Amino acid sequence: MIRRGTYVLTIALGSDLETRVGALGTFLFPAGVYCYTGSAMGGLDQRLSRHLAHEKKLKWHADYLTTRADSVDALISYPDPVPECELARMAEECGMEPFAKGFGCSDCRCATHLFRADPESIARLREMAGLVSFNLISFPSGKPL
Repeated sequence: MIRRGTYVLTIALGSDLETRVGALGTFLFPAGVYCYTGSAMGGLDQRLSRHLAHEKKLKWHADYLTTRADSVDALISYPDPVPECELARMAEECGMEPFAKGFGCSDCRCATHLFRADPESIARLREMAGLVSFNLISFPSGKPL
């Protein structure tokens, strides 16, 4: 069964990171926590398993952070997903700071899908959007689906 949905990655950087992000150019990401909103209409489990893997070919903007992050976690909007761009709007409404213009949003009109966050803003977004932990819903018995 292919599950379709949207998600929020929480990406923790323990130190400043200066890196090129594909055609967007070079960015300085100060140490801290970032949230990235995305969608996986072709398969939520496959997409998030890939995002959570540390080593992979750089394909999406988020890969430039997830391969260098100290930790990456995922929250999902499933089975009735909040659209990706709506999650981005909600993230800002919850107090997250938009970061890296054009990041993750080359197929829409949003300014960015990447935000600097803190625990309180993440908690607000989780509640507002009804997000649940990817691990809890994907592996309720402790075994992969």
